Amino acid sequence: MGKIVLSTNVTLDGVVQDPDGAEGFELGGWFHQFVGVGDLEDWTANETREALGAEALLLGRRSFEWFASRAPEMEVRVGREWAARMNSLPKYVVSSTLEHPQWRNTTVLNGDAVKEISELKRKVDGEILVYGSYRLARTLIEHNLADELRLVVFPVVLGTGLRLFGETGDRKPLRLVDTRKIGDGLVSYAYEFVQANPL
Repeated sequence: MGKIVLSTNVTLDGVVQDPDGAEGFELGGWFHQFVGVGDLEDWTANETREALGAEALLLGRRSFEWFASRAPEMEVRVGREWAARMNSLPKYVVSSTLEHPQWRNTTVLNGDAVKEISELKRKVDGEILVYGSYRLARTLIEHNLADELRLVVFPVVLGTGLRLFGETGDRKPLRLVDTRKIGDGLVSYAYEFVQANPL
C-alpha cells in the first residue's frame, strides 16, 4: 500500500504561497531571499534523496503546471539527479479541467478525488510524494489520506499569505519522527499523522 507524503517549503509562520515570486504575491519570492548558498546545496541534496525514495508524484493542477513548465530547466536549477527522477516518476494530477498534460508519465485523476486517491494508495507500493499543492494537501489531511508531513522551514515571518493549514473538521494529531538542520538556516521537520485511517 502507498504512503502519501506531503512535502513543502514553508515560512516560520506557515505561509506556503508563492515561494519563487512567480505568482505576483506582494511578499512572494521568500525562498530565494532567505536561503543561503550552503542552505541551497543541502536543500537540493535533501530534495534529491526524497525524490529518489518516492514511487510516484501526486500534484494539484496548479503545482503540476508549475513543475511541468520548468521540467526542461530542472537539471540546471536543481540538479541532474533530481531532474531525472522527477521526469521519470509516474505522475498523477488531480484536475477536472486538464485534458492533455505535457509532462511525460502523467495520469489525470478527474473523477472523485478522494476515491481516486484512495485507489492510488492501494495500487502504488511505496511513497507517493506531494509537492506544494496546498489545496490538495488540505483535502488529503481532511479525509485522513495523508500519512506523513515534511516541512522545510525558512527563517522568515511574512505575517500574511496563504498557509498550508486552513480550517479542518477535526483536530489532526501528529507525531514528530525526524528533525534536521539543513545548511545554516533551514530546518526540516517530519511528522506522521497519528490517526490516518487505514484503507
